[in-house]
This record gives sequence, structure tokens and C-alpha cells, in this order.
Amino acid sequence: MPNVKTATADKVPIGQKAAFGAGHLVLNLLPGALGVFMFFLLTAFGMDPFQAGLLGGLPRFFDAITDPVMGFISDNTSSKYGRRRPYIFVGAILSAIFFIMLWQMDENNSSTFNFWYFLIMSMVFLIGNTMFATPLVGLGFEMTTDYNERTRLMAFSQTVGLIAWVIVPWFWPLIPNADLFDTQADGVRQMAIYVGIGCLLLGVLPAIFCRGIDAANMGNRKKLTFKTIFSNLGDLIASIKEAVKNKPFMKLCGATFLVFNGYQIVASFSFFIIVFFLFNGDYGATGTWPAWFGSIGALVSAFFVIPIVSAMANKWGKKNAFIISTAISIVGYILKWWTFDPDNVLLMFIPVPFMSFGLGSLFTLMMSMTADVCDLDELRNGMPRKEGTFGALYWWVVKLGQGLALVASGLVLKLIGFEGDAATQSVETLTKLRIADIVVPVVTAALAIWVMWKYSLSEERAKDIKAQLEERRGVL
Repeated sequence: MPNVKTATADKVPIGQKAAFGAGHLVLNLLPGALGVFMFFLLTAFGMDPFQAGLLGGLPRFFDAITDPVMGFISDNTSSKYGRRRPYIFVGAILSAIFFIMLWQMDENNSSTFNFWYFLIMSMVFLIGNTMFATPLVGLGFEMTTDYNERTRLMAFSQTVGLIAWVIVPWFWPLIPNADLFDTQADGVRQMAIYVGIGCLLLGVLPAIFCRGIDAANMGNRKKLTFKTIFSNLGDLIASIKEAVKNKPFMKLCGATFLVFNGYQIVASFSFFIIVFFLFNGDYGATGTWPAWFGSIGALVSAFFVIPIVSAMANKWGKKNAFIISTAISIVGYILKWWTFDPDNVLLMFIPVPFMSFGLGSLFTLMMSMTADVCDLDELRNGMPRKEGTFGALYWWVVKLGQGLALVASGLVLKLIGFEGDAATQSVETLTKLRIADIVVPVVTAALAIWVMWKYSLSEERAKDIKAQLEERRGVL
């Protein structure tokens, strides 16, 4: 089916795209900073590695409860400001404040005290962050009903969001810098304040400038109040079951789990390979090379990969764009075997544009396709639309995978004999590390292509669904 020009009414104004992108920058910056800062639980706050591992994993169980509940609440909220925007506004403020408070620990406290402080504050932070993130994702699914404009919106927001991953790698050299901060703990506390303030200012922009669908216009919705919220738990469970029965949606979740978490398992391996293989364990000589490696990857994704992927999706369809992009990333991972060369460090940047097609395309395409899935769900199950529920379940899969990836990453390092406190690593260990760094993401990416090979929601089918919905209930 030839592409049809997007109607003016279906286009998202550039101001709204920019505000939505600002929200995605926050959506990436908070977990990115959290991941880096957690390393300093060991070095700055003297926490036991096992305790630090628990602090990375336990909050994921809390997420499993709060995300779907928040999605259901925002799906069924009616206010003069829409379904999502009040939660985004309040959630942005709470996320920023609680993130700052999370890191205001005193290194002189006992590790047990800091463990319980951090665990409790993590739960409090996640409440605010869920209130912000889940409605924001749902808002993006409903900002336009056009098949191709959805991809353009997600491409724009992901481009802005990737700026966070240009910034995050530089936290590694900044926090331990004795010229900037008296101690690493002081560096963490102060950097948390800067991150929190930035996220607050950017996070409220989608609530102020973006527009979505008001539940008041959607007929068969659940009336939610503080008194009735618990009586609607059955409806929440029913909504989750309907989402899980949606085969195209489950394919999106499965492919995302594989690509993203295949990358996450080996995410730290490049840092270790640069330090121990390229620079033989010399951290001084390593300098800022790992930060440049991460930042350049994010820049390539934002300003090179995403525009290309968006054009491919517009021309050949979203599924084909995903398969092509993921195949290109496999080429990049394989190239790392030859381009990580101690005699020429600059060669390590050659695979970056190829690898960037993996993550650079992933969320742009998958979130656009999830919006199409929400239309399919409405066609099958009627109102109310469940963008919040689908968004919550999708991101819960991502978060669950992150937790499992952290465990798997440590297991792989243990199996290959990597010693984190050693000045150097054996040749055998480094060879195994480099093999794992390539094989793991290649295998998971190949499996993701297999999962998506028979994905059935094409552009023609999506536009037919939209026409049926508008004939049935009018234009929202």
C-alpha cells in the first residue's frame, strides 16, 4: 500500500514534539544517572557488594506492582487537563525531589543504615518516577493517530532522549575528580542535585505543552475515586489479561527484551575491554576513552541512526525497518573482534555506527508500533483505550530485563574468571570476555529478528483499523 500524506490534523506541532522529547530526556537521564551513581555505593559509601546488588534488584519487584496500577489509573482519569498531564506534572516534581534525597547519604553512617535508607528512599523515588514515566509513555501513544506520524514523533523524542546518554558517561570521570569534589561521596551528593534540578525543569514541559485524549470523551470508562480504586482491581487485572493476549504486543515485548537486555548484559564489558585489553589495566592511560566511546555512540544514534530508521520505516514499514536495523547492529558487534586493537585505539569507534542501529532504532520503532497495537486493542475490546496499561507493561518488561541483565552480567564475568580488583587480567580471561561481548548481543539480536519475522500489524492493516474505529466512534 503506497504511503499517504499525513493529514494536517494528525501532525504533532514541533513545540509539542520538543516538550515530549524533553520528557524523554528525563526518562533516560534519571535511570542513566542512577546506574552510574550506584557504582559509588561501593567506593564512596563503603557498601557490601551483595547489599549493593540487592539495592539494584529489589526495587524491580516494587515496579512490577506500581507500573500497571499507574497505567490503569491514568487510562481512566478524567480532568480538564486530560488523562495523563496532571500525573506527569506532579510526578516530575516528586521524581526530582526524591532523586536528590535518595543520594544525600552520609558516608560516615554504617553500611546497614545506608542500606535501609537507600532501599526505603528507592521505593519512595519509584512512586514519583512511576507517576511521571508511565503516563508520559501513554501520552505519546495518543498524541497522534497517524501511522507514520507516530514514528516521526517517537524518532524525535528518542533523539532528544539520547542526549542523556551523551551526558551520563561523563559522570564516571567527574565524580572521582579531586579538583571538583572533596570526596566521591560529596561528588555523588552534588551531582544528584544538578541532575534533579535539570529533570524537574524539563519534566514538567510535557504536562504544560502536550495534548492527549480526555477520558471524558471516551464513553465506557471506569470511574475512579479514592473510594472505588480498590474495587476496580478486577478491571485492572482484566486489562492486563487483554494486553497479554494481544499477540503483536507480546512480539514487541519479546523483541525488545532480547535486543535491549542482550546489550545490557555486556554494557560494562566494553569498559573493561578498553581498560584491560587496550590499556593493560592502566586507568591513567585509559583516561576518558570509555566516556568518549559511550557519548559518541549516543550521538551517532541520535543524529545519524534515528533519522535513517525513521525514513526506512516510512518507506518499507516499521517491521522491516526493525529487521534491517537489527541485522546491521549484528555486523557492528562482530566487527569489534578486529577493531579493538591495542596498537590503534581509534579503531574501536569503527563499529559504533553499525551497533547504534540496534538501540537507536529499538525504542523509536517499538513505541510507534505499540501505539498501533493500542488501536488494535480498542477494535477488539472497545473503550476505554489502554495506552497507559500497554505502556506500563512494555516498560515493566524492559525494567525486568535490566534486573536480570545485571545478574547475568555478573554471572558471565564470574564464569570467565574476571577479577575486578586485579591490576591486570589473564590473556585467557580477556579472550573469553571479548567473545562474550560479541556473542551475547549477536545471539539475542538474531532471536529478536526471528520473533518479529511474522509480526502482522502492517501499515495497511493499521490504517484499516483506524478507519474502522473512526467509523464506529468518530474521531477522538
